Amino acid sequence: MKFIYATLGTIALILGIIGVFMPLLPTTPFLLLAAALYFRSSKRLYDWLLSHPHLGAYIKNFREHKAIPLRVKIVSVSLVWITLVYCAVCVAQSWLLSLMFIVLAIAISAHILHYKTLR
Repeated sequence: MKFIYATLGTIALILGIIGVFMPLLPTTPFLLLAAALYFRSSKRLYDWLLSHPHLGAYIKNFREHKAIPLRVKIVSVSLVWITLVYCAVCVAQSWLLSLMFIVLAIAISAHILHYKTLR
């Protein structure tokens, strides 16, 4: 079972890292999932993730403060809107699909912005 948890944790970690660069893929939830799975599988992997200079901060900030840093909020919301407006204008071939992209941007932005801001 520990091997399965470690494997799933690594998949969640990879998705979290991809989420740093892709605005529609959430980073923090995948990193929190990876931490939980590593906690159940390997103390070494769990400690490594929490002490990682970049990824560990996402987990610690969210666990301790239930907050997202202001810079992360600004970048995330900006990238979501840039990506989805581009999709709505240049990719979508119907007004209904364009509308769905805009609604998705609003929903993602609302989700990100509903968390407290960590300064």
